[in-house]
Amino acid sequence: MHAPQLVERVRGGDRRALARAITLVENGAEELSAIMAGLAPGTGRARVVGFTGSPGVGKSTTTNAVVRAVRAKGLTVAVLAVDPSSPFTGGALLGDRVRMQEHATDPGVYIRSMANRGHLGGLSWATPHALRVLDAAGFDVILVETVGVGQAEVEIAGRADTTVVLSAPGMGDAVQAAKAGVLEVADVFAVNKADRDGARATLRELRQMVAMKDRADDEWKPPIVLTVAAEDEGITELWERVEEHFAHLEATGGLAGRRRARARDEVQAIVLERLRSRLGGLGEEAGLDALAREVAEGRSDPYAAAEALLEELGA
Repeated sequence: MHAPQLVERVRGGDRRALARAITLVENGAEELSAIMAGLAPGTGRARVVGFTGSPGVGKSTTTNAVVRAVRAKGLTVAVLAVDPSSPFTGGALLGDRVRMQEHATDPGVYIRSMANRGHLGGLSWATPHALRVLDAAGFDVILVETVGVGQAEVEIAGRADTTVVLSAPGMGDAVQAAKAGVLEVADVFAVNKADRDGARATLRELRQMVAMKDRADDEWKPPIVLTVAAEDEGITELWERVEEHFAHLEATGGLAGRRRARARDEVQAIVLERLRSRLGGLGEEAGLDALAREVAEGRSDPYAAAEALLEELGA
């Protein structure tokens, strides 16, 4: 299927074309730039909501429940679930297809799992491009579920309009939140598994940490919602808080600012990736090995060598 035909079918909502386009994105196919160019006019309409948190807090269960809440409002929804890749085999257990089977036959829901392929930050390198494909396909809401790797998982804040940070009682998540800078990226907090002992203590800890940050009068203050996702408890309220945050962004101009920042990061990532690719293509003849030898032997420094290499690349 040629790029123009694929683009037309993706924008028409064809699921097979959509799956094909995301696969091409993951593989970094040659026609990727033509596909992105064709899809660009149809992007910018979907609401992107990210779900992050430590492993075991119930991200998949919560995402599954939120899909039901979104569909109850008559909105179409796409789920992009990122799973960790094995450092040994490179494979990944894409378990969200199993966890979200109840939505498999719903024409208003599309679920896609992606391996992070070793990319840090809780997402895959292909995530921004996959979001563009799903946006152009006409979905009203895109839910992104991150890997769940702990303290390095804040990249979602640069990819979503609203970031939901999940915690659970007895996991020390309030302390982890402070350590990892999660307070800065969370737009909404959810204390999941709130039927367990310690839920109220976790709620108090999060409230104290949220209160510690100085905010302007018109600045958004992250709400904290108690949920039991497995029983659908608190999910309606959680989605209401997400909608309130989105309305706040629209009213204050923050939405346009976030999306500009997202586009800037995406462009920068592509430039850096192409530079890395060109760098990887340099052999001994281009002087990379010679420069490395000079730095290792103390006859040059890394900055001077980098400048020489950039000059060689024409960058």
